[in-house]
Amino acid sequence: MCRREVVDSDEIKVYCDKGYSGKNLKRPAFTEMMEDVKRGLVNKLIVYRLDRFSRSIADFGMIWKILEKNGVEFVSVNEKFDTTSPIGVAMLNIIMTFAQLERQTIAERVTDNYYARARMGSWTGGPAPYGFKTGRVSVNGKPASTLIPDENADTVKEIFCEYAKEGASLGCVARLLNEKGVKNKKWDSAAVSRILHNPVYVCCDMQIYLYMEKAGVIIENPAREFDGERAGMLTGKRSRSKEMYLPPNERHFALALHKGLIDPTLWLKCMDKLDKNRQIGNRGGKNSWLTGLIKCGGCGYAVKIVNNRTRRYLVCSGRTNYKICKKSFADIDIDKLETAVFGGIKALCENIALEERDIKIKDKQALYDTECKISRLTEALAEGSALGAKYITKEIEKLAAQRERLLKSGGTRITRTTTFNADKPMSCGEKAIIAAAFIEKIVLDGDTADVVWQV
Repeated sequence: MCRREVVDSDEIKVYCDKGYSGKNLKRPAFTEMMEDVKRGLVNKLIVYRLDRFSRSIADFGMIWKILEKNGVEFVSVNEKFDTTSPIGVAMLNIIMTFAQLERQTIAERVTDNYYARARMGSWTGGPAPYGFKTGRVSVNGKPASTLIPDENADTVKEIFCEYAKEGASLGCVARLLNEKGVKNKKWDSAAVSRILHNPVYVCCDMQIYLYMEKAGVIIENPAREFDGERAGMLTGKRSRSKEMYLPPNERHFALALHKGLIDPTLWLKCMDKLDKNRQIGNRGGKNSWLTGLIKCGGCGYAVKIVNNRTRRYLVCSGRTNYKICKKSFADIDIDKLETAVFGGIKALCENIALEERDIKIKDKQALYDTECKISRLTEALAEGSALGAKYITKEIEKLAAQRERLLKSGGTRITRTTTFNADKPMSCGEKAIIAAAFIEKIVLDGDTADVVWQV
């Protein structure tokens, strides 16, 4: 149809972008065409329809100025108009307005349908998460998309169990999966983290409801529907148009049609660990695990640890930022300071006696899980959860009774002495957490350091 508009003597060139939306101007052939226009190689531009060319009035206005500047005639086969006349230009603008309106209307319908499917618990589309495949079920006589566990479901369970172990990290789990040759393109910390964060795997009970409520997301289902069987789906995490992550109060959480794979207590244990890792990453300075604890004995301001690639040195922020201090700590060796402080922490821990009951291993885990549930319910009660104080108090009483039963079955109380394992490899962030727990501040004066302990 475009060729019919061409005079036989004209030389033509076809620009075609298959698989690209008309709203996207960064199309290979489109970019090539505009470069040809600017070089004066185009006299007439023929399109099948305007929305195949552009769907934004602002974008088309910019393009139209370039076409006019280079004397290029514009023809749309579907919408007949002559751009050489004022009426033709006016008609062009009107058509573009409706083209943009149509695109926005379609986008709204797609978004509404997306959230409607999510509220119903249907899989919203796209590739199935690792450990699942897509399938179809009937809901109120209508077909709906859902997720079905596949051959990788056991690997998902293994990932959660391995990460929940003491001392395990995202990198450790990734290395384990790679060593075992588990099916995937490549396992790394990011791939493991995505699986652990995804509620599509967890059996949603009241613990998950409280967790999501505390996170501030919009919960689509009432609390009574969190039966500990169905999994969950978190939608609206990212806005593609704004190219940014949305705040929690703009995200939606709904119960899915499929059943979860992971026990809620195990999932929440992994979430707590991931949250702590995030805090560790923020707290542990990139140049030293003592960052934030060191203060100047002269002005009281924080002492920064600077790394100039050849060595680390200490600088008083009162001197560099506020010009109120003349203290210099050039003679203090940071490596020796870290070693001395770590030795002090070890000495404190060596003689700490811990009391615990002689409980069977399986009961220890049950007691830990019960304590975690009580803690979350207590936090929800303090924050005025939407579930209501009466319901939460009743749940706490039930869990407290369960805790007492576990304690009574544990036998006699014994006393043990624990030692701090200084030989265990630790990251900068892990050392920062330990230091913050024991140290209030480290005051520098000349070439000396005075540690103020919290214990």
